Amino acid sequence: MPARRISEEPAYVLHRYDWSESSLILDVFTRHHGRVALVAKGAKKPTSNFRPVLLPLQPLRVGYTAGGGEGQGEVHVLKGAEWVGGHVMPTGDALMSGLYLNELLMRLLAREDPHPPLFDAYAGVVRVLGSGEHGDALEPVLRSFELLLLREIGLLPALDAETMTLAPLQPAARYALVPEAGLRAAQPGDRATLPGAQWLALHGALESGGPGSYTTTLRAIASSAVAPMTFELKPQLRTLLQYHCGSPLLRTRQLMIDLQLL
Repeated sequence: MPARRISEEPAYVLHRYDWSESSLILDVFTRHHGRVALVAKGAKKPTSNFRPVLLPLQPLRVGYTAGGGEGQGEVHVLKGAEWVGGHVMPTGDALMSGLYLNELLMRLLAREDPHPPLFDAYAGVVRVLGSGEHGDALEPVLRSFELLLLREIGLLPALDAETMTLAPLQPAARYALVPEAGLRAAQPGDRATLPGAQWLALHGALESGGPGSYTTTLRAIASSAVAPMTFELKPQLRTLLQYHCGSPLLRTRQLMIDLQLL
């Protein structure tokens, strides 16, 4: 397959690695091509146009040459990068939350596997983080993105029935989401659970389809009627994500704990 030029591709830098004295390897999340690896030649030089642009949590448009190989994980050559603008770099807990989401994407997304709805949701989260006005919205925003991420990559069980028995959820009964068994009836000793009515509300929001599913899920979580949902949902989603990441604790989450941001 011949090399091809990708131009004006919406993208975010997830992480950057030193490649040589003057160049970087970038882990980049793009809208139409998924997660890709790019080499930014000369990006560390003081005179490089890439130097002030290739930062995490900043909306970019990139151009690169995709090599002619067929294997996943191929490193492509960055040809151009332009900052789109719109917000400043997040700080404090918003910055750490954004880096946490970046680590999830790097661990859970296969290379060259496009997820446009997930990209759009991520862009929305980054705008909130960079606005400086997220306040109490931060927790619902993160939980909504975690749910959408798990659903997009096929790791979230249906939330309208018990996973093992397929029994419909009872609105007043409580259920727990656990890595090995999916959604099941609450048991003594469960750290966190939610009533069936709230799981059903989340199921309906996620199944609404189209670009609006993230917004609908966010509204379901953030609504005043189910505000306590964030506190019960958080440990269940974190446990599930850590299980699928194959790590007892993500690096960014450990840093957030150390800094008392969680």
